[in-house]
Amino acid sequence: MSRFTRLQVATTMLQSGIIPVFYHKDLITCKDVLKACYDGGIRVFEFTNRGDFAHEVFRDLNKYAALEMPEMIMGVGSVVDSGTASLYIQLGAGFIVSPVLNEDMAKVCNRRKILWCPGCGSVSEISRAEELGAEIIKIFPGSQVGGPGFIEAVKGPMPWTNIMPTGGVDTSEESLKAWFQAGAACVGMGSQLLKKSLVENHDYDLIMKTCQQVLEIAKKYKTS
Repeated sequence: MSRFTRLQVATTMLQSGIIPVFYHKDLITCKDVLKACYDGGIRVFEFTNRGDFAHEVFRDLNKYAALEMPEMIMGVGSVVDSGTASLYIQLGAGFIVSPVLNEDMAKVCNRRKILWCPGCGSVSEISRAEELGAEIIKIFPGSQVGGPGFIEAVKGPMPWTNIMPTGGVDTSEESLKAWFQAGAACVGMGSQLLKKSLVENHDYDLIMKTCQQVLEIAKKYKTS
């Protein structure tokens, strides 16, 4: 069971603006990356459901977070079916992110009051997801769907929509400014934030500092 309510998760995601997206098969590496993000001010973290036994890594990582980083909200991404969503909810996931719009997943997550972020690529899909109770909509891949211009266009007739682009967002001020000024509620950042070279070289201090920097940029443009 999640340590956080659905409202707490949504509020934290919208306030923070930055959600790291990460997977590694090695638990120790995951712990080190998570700690660096936490020390850098991150309070929402998306573990990617990728690779064999990924759920076992998440299980132990979430237990570690509960003990060592009590304010960190742990969720799971790349979930495409209700069965997998149920598995991760049982392991304490605070939110579920999907690259697709799967209505069965909405039922599972809503029944347990877990935040569900479905992946959408059109206004019709976004509208349907909101009918199903989605508070934050993922667009993926963000650049290919239409980039910041797509968000700006959607927010015209649907200003209430909270959109989280993933894919095509990098750590530069130029990139983050474009997404947030277009109306992004928050952004998911994977390899652009948690670069493979930094993880392989155990440069967790630089990961921490980069997290601090992107959070400051997000704060600057989300409130402007």
